[in-house]
Amino acid sequence: MTTFPYEAITDGISVRVRPTYLAEESAPAESRFVWAYQVEIENGSGKTWTVTARHWRIVDANGQTQIVDGDGVVGQSPVLAPGEVFRYTSGAPLAAPSGMMGGSYDLVGEAGETLAVKIPTFSLDSPYERTRPS
Repeated sequence: MTTFPYEAITDGISVRVRPTYLAEESAPAESRFVWAYQVEIENGSGKTWTVTARHWRIVDANGQTQIVDGDGVVGQSPVLAPGEVFRYTSGAPLAAPSGMMGGSYDLVGEAGETLAVKIPTFSLDSPYERTRPS
């Protein structure tokens, strides 16, 4: 079983994240640092939910903030019945050797009810970062 070091649970919906620094896609001399992050969304509730939107807040070590809002996830609006899991991988480039990101997903239930599900805040660390936030 693959471990995910970051997890948040909202009303039975678990969101787990595992970031990975991508040295081969990064160019530290050009202030380009790239991460992939794997996400697992598990429906532990008794209802069927559709992921309709994502909201990310990304802050790098230089204090630069990016807000990313969009429909669904990776071009999809997955439908999760009770007990189902949806997994995807995406990426994040930064101009600094470290940062943090987190946010939320908007879900809609079968009866039209809405739910904001927390994405855990997770750190983006590269081997080029000399200091770590405390």
